[in-house]
Formats: sequence, structure tokens, C-alpha cells
Amino acid sequence: MASARDRRTGFSRRRQYGVFFGYVLLVAGAAIGGVLLAVSTFDPPAFAALRMTVASVTVPVSAAGSVVVDAVLSVPDMIGDHFRVKTENGILRGRLANERAVVLRARAILHDNARLRRLLAIRDATSDTVVTARLVASTPSSTRRFAMLDAGRWQGVQPGMPVRGPDGLIGRVLETGPAVARILLLTDPDSVVPVRRLRDGLPAIAQGRGDGLVDIRSVETADVRFQAGDIFVSSGIGGIYAPGIPVARIPKLGRDTVAAQTFARPDTIDFAIVERPFLPIPAAVAALPGPVPTPAPKSRAKAK
Repeated sequence: MASARDRRTGFSRRRQYGVFFGYVLLVAGAAIGGVLLAVSTFDPPAFAALRMTVASVTVPVSAAGSVVVDAVLSVPDMIGDHFRVKTENGILRGRLANERAVVLRARAILHDNARLRRLLAIRDATSDTVVTARLVASTPSSTRRFAMLDAGRWQGVQPGMPVRGPDGLIGRVLETGPAVARILLLTDPDSVVPVRRLRDGLPAIAQGRGDGLVDIRSVETADVRFQAGDIFVSSGIGGIYAPGIPVARIPKLGRDTVAAQTFARPDTIDFAIVERPFLPIPAAVAALPGPVPTPAPKSRAKAK
């Protein structure tokens, strides 16, 4: 058996050629090294020029290799950055959702404060306020439109008293109990309110339709044109509602009779103000006695 240290090529031509070319390259490398060493010793400028020429070829290759190596080495950092950014993004999204909820609550509080301030301003400006109470129920989807107020006769509420909210007129008291009252809303078909157009004082009537709207129709002239955005307020005629209370706004063009949207929407109102009638019946007139019936003539006694 041949020793493991035996390096003879044997009969393999491929191995023989490999060994031969290895020796050739070794001799050629040694020769080139010797030439370069001789040139660098006896002719340094020529060697410098040769060195720079070789460097001009090898430097771009080295730079490209360095870019590839840096890219490969940066892959772990890029993966780490990806997961870190994803985690931070989730945290920031959670904070944004919480802040959005806080902003929504703040807006709701501002809206409620503004509405309550308007209601308080109305109460302060009105000297005939009877009571401020909460609307506890309404009928927004029925053909008859009523609301319940948590104040009644014990609080001084009487039938016929007007009821208004922060945005405008709501209706009038229809029935009262000891601690509750039933309100006839403006949108009920039995509700009729004398109004006037704000921009020119045109007198009109606002009557409920039973569908959440009111009909506005003129009471003086025919062929009246209504413009989109026309505002109607109470006129004070009839003695129940004080003049100048916002009642309804017309959403689109119309003629003679047009549907309008009320300013006050009971389904969105928490508190309402009950007022005394604008022109109550004078006490002297109320105290006057009614007509005395004429007594029937007595029959004469029969003559005896």
C-alpha cells in the first residue's frame, strides 16, 4: 500500500496538468515579483506609474466589494430597525387613538357647555320664567308630537304656557300633573303659531305637519315667494308666545306654503324653559262676573 505522503501523479492526465500549471504559475509569479522588485529598486518612478495603473483597476473592484460587504452586514440592522419601527408605530397608533377619544370628549363637553350657556342666557334675559326642567320623553316618529316635562303644577306649570329651548321655541304646555307636564310640540298637526319673516316682517302661520316639519304659509297675500334660508320668529300675536323667538328656517325655495325645519329639536334637548304667556288674561277681566241670566216672568195668579 502506497504511503499517504506519496504525491506522484500516477496515470491521471488531469492531475498531471494541474501540477504542471501550478508550477508554471509559481515560476511566473516569482519572475513577475523579481521584475517588480528590480523595477522598484532601479526605477522608482516607473514602478510608481505601474502601481497606480494597477490601483486604478483594483480600487473600483475593492469599492464594489466593500459596498456588497457593507450591504450584507447591514441586513441584521435593517431587520432589527423594521421590527423596532413596527413596535413604535403600534405604540404611537395606540396613543393617537387615546388622544382622539380625549378630543372627542372635550368637543362633546364644549358643545354641552355652549348649549347650557345659551339656555342660561335665555333664562337670564327672560323675566317671566316659571321653571327650568328636563325633557324626559318625546315622540319623534309618531304622527302626534308630544313631549313630557318633569315639572308640573307643584312647580307652577299651567296649561297654555309656552316652552322654549336654547335654539328656539319648542311648543306649549297641553296638560299638567302634580310633577309632570305634557308638551304639544310645534310639529304636531294641532300646533299653530303666528310667526313673521325676519328679513321683512311678512306675517305667516307655522302649523305642524306631524312628520318633524312645519308648514309656513302667508296670511295676507297670495303668491308669496319663500327663499332658502328664510327665518321665521314668533310674532306675539295671540298672546301666548313672546315675539322674536326663533321658530323655523326654510331649507329651499317655495311658494304660498312651504315646509320648514324647526330650530328646536326635542330629541336633542335636555332642558327647557317654561314661561308665562306673553299676554295673560288681565286679572280685572278674569274677575268680571259673567252675564246674569234674565229671570223668567212669573205667571200671574189665576183670578179667583
